[in-house]
Amino acid sequence: MKVLMVNGSPRRSGNTAIALAEMEKTFAEQGIESETLQIGNKDVRGCIACTKCMEHGKCVFDDVVNEAAPLLEEADGLVVGTPVYFGSANATTIAFMDRLFYSTGWMDRRAKVGATFAVARRGGTSATWDELNKYFAISGMPIASGQYWTGVFGREQGEAAQDAEGLQQVRTLARNMAFLMKSVAWGKRELGLPEREPFRRTNFIR
Repeated sequence: MKVLMVNGSPRRSGNTAIALAEMEKTFAEQGIESETLQIGNKDVRGCIACTKCMEHGKCVFDDVVNEAAPLLEEADGLVVGTPVYFGSANATTIAFMDRLFYSTGWMDRRAKVGATFAVARRGGTSATWDELNKYFAISGMPIASGQYWTGVFGREQGEAAQDAEGLQQVRTLARNMAFLMKSVAWGKRELGLPEREPFRRTNFIR
């Protein structure tokens, strides 16, 4: 089994990376392979709602989003880690998630487990955790949880290593995610995925 981990921080070796590394070690202990994709230092523009991805099966902006799509398709789970900027995931992470999830609408993600955590100096982690889990929920993905609304604290580079509770949170998240991925794989194999009705779109206007 394999997990794709996304680092939304512009700092390759910052506090978000410390938390991801903690999860990577825990996944390895559970016999699960992981791969980290660094996006926070990339030039990722926002979605322009052109819907061309519906015609071509990929985003018209050929950047790290299109690089991530086949990695997500192969993965059994997706972890997104981000720093908190003004009580939210940073703009790069949001642009990446908007475009990745919209442009891969063809992909059945119902058997892929999603998990997220946020890193902050002090506040905004729970709001950001909430924000990112919505991408998983709209896709029918099982969402892994931990022992808290998963967040790690640290401002200066390396400070996250001092947050014993935060690192425990991400280890717990990784263990729970590993269990859930294995359970989902068993369920898919033995029971199959739930029946999916044809989508009915209802727009309300006045």
